[in-house]
Amino acid sequence: MWYVPDMCMSLTNVMSKMKNTVDVQDFLKLSICTGTVMSASLNEKAREPAYVMKIDFGPELGVKTTSAQITDQYTTEGLVGKQIVAVTNFPPLRVAGVKSEVLVLGAVTDLGVVLLATDNEVPNGTSIS
Repeated sequence: MWYVPDMCMSLTNVMSKMKNTVDVQDFLKLSICTGTVMSASLNEKAREPAYVMKIDFGPELGVKTTSAQITDQYTTEGLVGKQIVAVTNFPPLRVAGVKSEVLVLGAVTDLGVVLLATDNEVPNGTSIS
């Protein structure tokens, strides 16, 4: 077992208390934008309950599809028309039979994921920085 000099704490414990750090240049590579949920339905193929959503990111990015495990806090009806925040430049990933093109962002709580959103409505595709 590794130990940090002059401390009675294992390196594993120290590392578990630290998040991986990134520099500003890494952060700037992310495209994080606002979008409005156009449709939401239950993803029947998902092992864990999830919704398939079509999200409008404005004229430049268009409508993107994603699958998100947000069923604890949201209904399909409650999601439609909701403006959300997502990472829009990850490569597409097949998730439970769905081509997931964006990663919707949210705060993970004991009661489920709470989606990130802006205080006021902004144009779809607005960049978050």
